[in-house]
Amino acid sequence: MKITIEGASEEFERKLLDLLAEHRHELAVTADTEWTVERAERYLRSLPAGARRFAEMVVVDGDGYADADTLRSVLGKLNGPTVALSRAIPRGVREGWWPEGTRAPITVVYDPENPSWQKAKGYEMTSENVPVFRSAIARMAIAKGAAEAMGITPGGPGKTTTRVRIVADPGVNLVDADGGSLPHDDEDEDDGVMECHVCLQPYEVDEEGTASHLDTSRDANHTPRS
Repeated sequence: MKITIEGASEEFERKLLDLLAEHRHELAVTADTEWTVERAERYLRSLPAGARRFAEMVVVDGDGYADADTLRSVLGKLNGPTVALSRAIPRGVREGWWPEGTRAPITVVYDPENPSWQKAKGYEMTSENVPVFRSAIARMAIAKGAAEAMGITPGGPGKTTTRVRIVADPGVNLVDADGGSLPHDDEDEDDGVMECHVCLQPYEVDEEGTASHLDTSRDANHTPRS
């Protein structure tokens, strides 16, 4: 038996996934891990301001690719945004926003001339996901404009806001599904995470002073350092 359900609420989806988990040994379940405009918008709204601007530069400014040096010239050190991006996917799985196995929309591109160091050359998004995220960014910008027109300050008075260039796809109906104000732009939190001088990827130091990359597989190549 094959069942297709469309237009379900988040609460219904969560309950259905819980039910499927209970009967996982009896069923062959294939989860839809594709990015939709709704999922992309949820993903972007969950990011702090710096990470959201990072994503906008990849999607809008770079049409799917942003050079690491360009990102750094605008955002400074990239450890904060990259950590936030890496945490967004597992957070979404926990919250039931998307299923387990959903791939990160933005991935690192390593410098092929330095394979042992795995130095970040840039960050990219697949061509299939770029228009999806463009539409999500456009929806958020329209919602922000509508909120401001009504005298509502997105994120609350005094909060930082980000201006974006709207690039929508032809035929896409740009509406704000949630309505009202945009969520707070949280301050970038790096939780003591630093950027490795060798590979430009995030690492942290434990209470005993041992440095380790967040992606521990990198520790075999070199010891992280600032």
